[in-house]
Formats: sequence, structure tokens, C-alpha cells
Amino acid sequence: MPKGVKTGGRKKGVANKVTAELKDMILTALDKAGGVDYLTTQANKSPAAFLTLIAKVLPLQVTGSGGGPLQVQILDDIT
Repeated sequence: MPKGVKTGGRKKGVANKVTAELKDMILTALDKAGGVDYLTTQANKSPAAFLTLIAKVLPLQVTGSGGGPLQVQILDDIT
């Protein structure tokens, strides 16, 4: 077989089966633990661990619409 010729395997962008199954198990466990209420409790009990989780799920770079910079609006009057 010539060097550099790929034969078989997953198509580009297709998740590893084990990774997909593990993600499904984690989401099922989260749902059974209480979902949003559970995460809120954990955020209050252990903020450092919760922020680590946030860092894992947020995109590394955040951009505004069209790939431009974010538009931030600060509201002074909150009622």
C-alpha cells in the first residue's frame, strides 16, 4: 500500500464510539442527579470545581456575530 493512503477508519468529524457512549452516560447521570438544580448546588458547594467544569465546556475563543469582536452592553439600572 502506498504511503499516506488512508484505508478505512472513521470519517473526519465522526466522534469515537466510546467517547459518544461516555458522553451519553454522563448526561444520563446528570439528568438523574437533578440536572440544573444539581449543577446549581454544586456551584454553591464547590465554586472552584464548578468553574473548572465551565472552562471545559465553553469554547476556547468567543467571538461576536460574523466572527467579529463581542459587543458588550453594561446596564446601570437593574430593577
